[in-house]
Amino acid sequence: MPMKDALAQRRYENLVDHLESLMRALLKPQYQGYYGQLILGTDNLADMGDLKDVRRAAREAGRRLGWKSTTRLVGGRLFVLDEREVPGRIKQLAEDATAKAIDRAWRDCR
Repeated sequence: MPMKDALAQRRYENLVDHLESLMRALLKPQYQGYYGQLILGTDNLADMGDLKDVRRAAREAGRRLGWKSTTRLVGGRLFVLDEREVPGRIKQLAEDATAKAIDRAWRDCR
């Protein structure tokens, strides 16, 4: 029986490592680790195992990154979000980037 538990623990740790690498890859360097998010679709979730285990692993991966992580299941997609308070200077960078993107999209649609 302990061998089965050890295997399950290894699988869980591998899942945490995998999710952490996905989450880290999506971070924008200019935001210094803030505004983290990961969205896993139905296909991804099916490959990763039981939903409760994936959610737990995602929260653990977020903690490794210093996130105040939360998970939400919406329409078959799992959202993993960093809900920490964002410092003002980083918030301003994100707002400026958003405004520029909206302005670009608006000009391109004309």
